[in-house]
Amino acid sequence: MNLRAEFTTEPFEGEGEPPTHAAVARDVLRESGLNPEFGPLGTAISGEREVVLDALSNVLERTLDAGADRITMQVSVDDTPEDS
Repeated sequence: MNLRAEFTTEPFEGEGEPPTHAAVARDVLRESGLNPEFGPLGTAISGEREVVLDALSNVLERTLDAGADRITMQVSVDDTPEDS
């Protein structure tokens, strides 16, 4: 089963470089072998259930350690056909 997760870490900061906690989230996902869609208002990933859930657990822990004070997350089953 594949999952898709979208999340936002806060606090937001001014324009320019992403906040440390957001960059940490991006790096954790890359370390997990995922290719995050990283943007100014959030991050999205898709992948196998086990990989996504393990990565999200690490994201929660490490972004809180890096200064995030709120993480808003949505996880859904990704039923998009593989060859679309």
